[in-house]
Amino acid sequence: MATSMTDQFLKNNEQYSRGQAIHKPGYPGKQPIQPSKRVAVVACMDARLDVEDLLGLQTGDAHIIRNAGGVVSDDAIRCLIISHHLLNTNEIILIHHTRCGMLAFTDDLLKAGLEGDPAAEKLLGQATGRAFMSCKKCAATPSAFHAFRGQIEPLDAPRDVKNMERLAWDVRRGMSSILNHPWIPTSGPDAVTVRGFIYDVDTGRLEEVNYPGPMGSIG
Repeated sequence: MATSMTDQFLKNNEQYSRGQAIHKPGYPGKQPIQPSKRVAVVACMDARLDVEDLLGLQTGDAHIIRNAGGVVSDDAIRCLIISHHLLNTNEIILIHHTRCGMLAFTDDLLKAGLEGDPAAEKLLGQATGRAFMSCKKCAATPSAFHAFRGQIEPLDAPRDVKNMERLAWDVRRGMSSILNHPWIPTSGPDAVTVRGFIYDVDTGRLEEVNYPGPMGSIG
């Protein structure tokens, strides 16, 4: 599934991890609406990820879609369909990262805490290191927070084998959601390619996740 632009971005990332800047922050002047590198990136909103810097992207190169966890949600799929069919992108890159907050809770735990459950408030406070202030109200939306599967851990826990496995599970789930969507072609003349990575916030390096593979356990 190797693709030339994604491979180039990996080379850029090697330079970035060694402290070499590639992204140019200056205004580049007038540009076309279509991303020049024909790439769309789905990444986490974490403040430690500067997607342009870590991939060596320039303004106008790529679409960048960000949310908590870099989850391939309904809205991310919506964006990718528009990105591909209307704006001519043909490579999709997914980026999760180490020390992610999505490893520190479950959907049920967060909902219970927000609704006022004292036990959930206590657990969330322990996980985050701050007092969890419940809203003590129920809400229909969001329908899901998309916390990552597996046993929860403290917020910002260092990298280990288990949390890397959990991150890889979710990257593969995102890849599967894209690759199996009826409106995102993966064969023929209009095909897109999809590759997934875990970014190590302590080293600045991207590590590729193989696909297909395990996509998670609730245990």
